[in-house]
Amino acid sequence: MGKVYPEIDQRLRKFIAAQPVFFVATAPCLQPDGTGGHVNVSPKGYMDTFAILGPHRVAYVDLTGSGAETIAHLRQNGQITIMFCSFGHETKILRLYGTGAVVVRGSAGWDQLAVHFPAEAGLGTARRNARAIIDVEVHRIADSCGYAVPVMELSHERDVLARSAEKKTPEELAEYRAEKNSVSIDGLPALGPDLVRLP
Repeated sequence: MGKVYPEIDQRLRKFIAAQPVFFVATAPCLQPDGTGGHVNVSPKGYMDTFAILGPHRVAYVDLTGSGAETIAHLRQNGQITIMFCSFGHETKILRLYGTGAVVVRGSAGWDQLAVHFPAEAGLGTARRNARAIIDVEVHRIADSCGYAVPVMELSHERDVLARSAEKKTPEELAEYRAEKNSVSIDGLPALGPDLVRLP
């Protein structure tokens, strides 16, 4: 049976910390009635990129990738859902529904958020790849059974993204973001020139 929680308590904190992957869902609102555009779901790895800041606030490090749908959607309407799904013995899916803000390197709030991530979420210099921190005020916390989710074992975290970032200079990373992350697939502004920062 699903349950709605008043806050992210210690039991939920422990569950979240044990999950090696989480999923982020956002959607644009292109029409006056709030419809239109492509719904986006992104898997996020690297367990040390997620932090619980309070009973109703979380944040995660957003790494440079080939798209910027989450950033574009949050800039437009702020709506976000984060899902944690147990692939181990415990059967549980946890969803955090909230309003997210995009905080880029060098902007107000970056330093206050970055301290919650060890070395900006580990992997040493590869975290130069952090293009933003997503700061989320959580409005609804609910779980569901997850009875149909398969049981799987974690082999290891991939380091491909980290190694890719290590091969680029700060200027090359900024150029990549300007080229690939400026707009969403629906043409919404994402990480445009006003938000691209050097690591």
